[in-house]
Amino acid sequence: MGCGVPSPEARKRLVWVSLCVIVLFCALIVQFFKIQILEGEQWTRVAKAQHQLIIIEPFKRGLFYSNTAIKPGHPEMPQALVADVPKFHLFADPKSLPTQVRDEVATKLRSFLSLNDNDFHRLRSQFDKQSRSRKLVMWMSRERRDAIANWWGQYARQKKIPRNALFFVQDYKRSYPFGKLLGQVLHTVREERDAKSQQCIPTGGLEFVFDRFLQGKEGKRQILRSPRHPLETGKVLALPQDGADVYLTVNHYLQAIAEEEIEKAVKNANAKGGWAILMHPRTGEIYALAQYPSFDPAEYRKYFNDPKLHSHTKTQAITDPFEPGSTMKPLTVAIALKANKELVKRGKKPLFSPFEKIHTGQGVFPGRTKPISDTRRHEYLNMYMALQKSSNIYVARLVQRIIENLGETWYRQALVDVFGFGQKTGIELPSESPGLLPMPGKLNPNGTLEWSTPTPFSMAFGHNLLINSLQLVRSYGILANGGYDVRPTLVRKVVRNHRDGSQEILLDNTHPDRVKSYPRVLDEDIVKDVVKAMKYVTKPGGSAAKGDIYGYTEVGKTGTTEKIVNGTYSKRDHISTFIGFAPLKDPQFVLMIAIDEPEYKYIPNVGRNQMGGNCAAPAFRELGQRALQYLGVTPDDPFGYPAGDPRRDESKADWFQECKTLRELYQQWNP
Repeated sequence: MGCGVPSPEARKRLVWVSLCVIVLFCALIVQFFKIQILEGEQWTRVAKAQHQLIIIEPFKRGLFYSNTAIKPGHPEMPQALVADVPKFHLFADPKSLPTQVRDEVATKLRSFLSLNDNDFHRLRSQFDKQSRSRKLVMWMSRERRDAIANWWGQYARQKKIPRNALFFVQDYKRSYPFGKLLGQVLHTVREERDAKSQQCIPTGGLEFVFDRFLQGKEGKRQILRSPRHPLETGKVLALPQDGADVYLTVNHYLQAIAEEEIEKAVKNANAKGGWAILMHPRTGEIYALAQYPSFDPAEYRKYFNDPKLHSHTKTQAITDPFEPGSTMKPLTVAIALKANKELVKRGKKPLFSPFEKIHTGQGVFPGRTKPISDTRRHEYLNMYMALQKSSNIYVARLVQRIIENLGETWYRQALVDVFGFGQKTGIELPSESPGLLPMPGKLNPNGTLEWSTPTPFSMAFGHNLLINSLQLVRSYGILANGGYDVRPTLVRKVVRNHRDGSQEILLDNTHPDRVKSYPRVLDEDIVKDVVKAMKYVTKPGGSAAKGDIYGYTEVGKTGTTEKIVNGTYSKRDHISTFIGFAPLKDPQFVLMIAIDEPEYKYIPNVGRNQMGGNCAAPAFRELGQRALQYLGVTPDDPFGYPAGDPRRDESKADWFQECKTLRELYQQWNP
């Protein structure tokens, strides 16, 4: 047998070995096919989960901007009322953090973060979770983040730990450069995000109403888990999209003036609170909406956790309706003058003449068991005297004539059609009250009629109906602008800025067509008559001389109404108001001051503290004068100053001679 020829047994073994190798090789190929082809996506996900992490790239929520274009001839300079400040959240990847270093790392973090025992134990427990991402600390400053990052970088290298076993995620937190300014209007967002969408959760105000515009869209970034790849590096998968910005009608300077003056007025009256509204009468742009006590958005938890502070978070000018009282009287006169025209159109005689001598010595009216009274008795008044002296009986007489000649339905509908009572103004804030305008035939919840025989006589001087403050401001805006409807607004425009530098206008209230679309609701001659009558109110002999804005022409009206407490009118709790506009030739604003529950007391040589002419009118004068000066309005009554001021000249001052003539006529009628 030759040496190089294998035996049959050897060949047989060789064949079996070869077959085994081939089978094993085929099995390996099959396994490779299964892993790479059939189960490729599954194992790719597992691998990526071990070595890759998708990080959310935060977006900036849209901002609110002040109206810096308010002064003619001044360029618009963007001034944000809120800011999104970069903050950082600290996360851990427990699976990349070795067990033997976890106590040491937690202890070191405690020293950086000054944690108490409970917070320390909570942080340490996160290291033992079976997770790739555990949130440790939220809302860290950049300085603290840098301090931890510097220590961790060196520590991770020494211990050969992946640098992103601890990592930071940037986020943005609302900040308020003007503090509590405009707090109730702006509101804020909660620190916690919506668990599903990761969007901010507004607490109210404009943040809530414009949330869909202010929201942005998150971006995504992919990073690798290894000692050589910190979180700051990685592939951007999608860029974040910031939210749209809201440009307000409110001017931060005028808002600051309003907040300062309303706080001063509330404290001077020792009142519960108060608010002020400053609105342009033609455009409806609200320049300031101030309230005291204030609401600080940065401390929102304090207000919502304390029931005693809940009212501070509301915008009471729209949420809390009240009886307008004597501020209703100019509006009643306007409706009576409108009724005059309606009767003439029907071929009948008008109800009255502004110069007519009307008997007001007694106030007995149909359906009333108690006569209507004035603060002092007047035997005879005309329209100008009636508004000057704020007569309840006079305006009730006018409404009595309206009801007798045109009916209750006409009167009520006129209040709706002209002034919008019983309807919301549509201001861009939540929880606006429509107020209450009684309806003939409709029942109250207690089963009594909303409208009975004496109801319209009480409504004439601001009782038996409820309005919110902005409804009243809108109504006086109609008188100020010559008789046109006006819709209040807090927003000029909403703008989205794109990364390529382009802008997209999502909402525009600055277009001239908006104002041009407002219909006329009162004839011009009616408005002129009412405004003429109102001019007597702030001059000598009027009920609100303290509302006179020195150096300027103005008109206004006081109101002092009893609040309803436990279902009955309170003799000690009042809402005291003053509302007016200035200057008369081209009114720049309507301004309302409301003082909630001024102290009930008599002040020697002053009068009753709770009267609107004493506690609200001075704030109208101070705020109005400062606003006109800021707006650059030239004084149009340079001789209209108080007694003792060298600039005063009664012979040249606006409306002093007219007041003298009216006083003489009043004395003839009421000797």
